[in-house]
Amino acid sequence: MSIPNTTGMKRKPTHPGEMLREDFLPDYDLTVSSLAEAIGVSRQSVNELLRERRSVSPEMALRLARLFGNSPEFWLNAQQAVDLWEAARAIQNDMARITPLSIA
Repeated sequence: MSIPNTTGMKRKPTHPGEMLREDFLPDYDLTVSSLAEAIGVSRQSVNELLRERRSVSPEMALRLARLFGNSPEFWLNAQQAVDLWEAARAIQNDMARITPLSIA
């Protein structure tokens, strides 16, 4: 049995790139270049993530988790929240036409 979430989130969840840009980079005194070098990816990849034009992949989540000492799930859950919010907005009219089933 589950409890349905009927209200939904009104604001867009925080993108992992914004978290990196606003919280992690300043706290650890990192630049785009130093972050890219530390996790072994291109500056372009990091820059696109920070500008919220790229999603956090499982590979990137593993790299970030290793560097910052948190879990890959932290990064993937943040990305999933953004993805689901955007998808729900994109298909909200279709969703309204779907009638939930009830147990017989």
